[in-house]
Amino acid sequence: MTFTFDTGMLIALERRKPRATEAMRAIVRRGALPVVPAVAYVEWWRGRTTVREEIAAMVLLEGMTELLCRAAGEALDAVRGASLPDAVVMASAALRGGGVVYTSDPRDLGRLQLHFPSVRVLPV
Repeated sequence: MTFTFDTGMLIALERRKPRATEAMRAIVRRGALPVVPAVAYVEWWRGRTTVREEIAAMVLLEGMTELLCRAAGEALDAVRGASLPDAVVMASAALRGGGVVYTSDPRDLGRLQLHFPSVRVLPV
């Protein structure tokens, strides 16, 4: 099982939202590290704080590969009105076999789920 975080999940962790912190604890208990695509990391990072540094140490930052760019671009073409960051997050998860994407915006990512059926979207 893979875990992917979008910008909203990172913000929820930073704000210590209970659903987000419990999800993170459960992932850590499994011995896993969640993946954060670079675009989500950029949207979230607004300068160094102790909390942000703690969160950054608990995730794997994923760069933008050609394969990821193509998969996200195809999703943008297939799902009208989808945003680039959301398409990248969902493509990232799908390319790693699916798994779970944690988000504060399940409606928008849910629309992309039709294009990436192996990905489960969970709200925080």
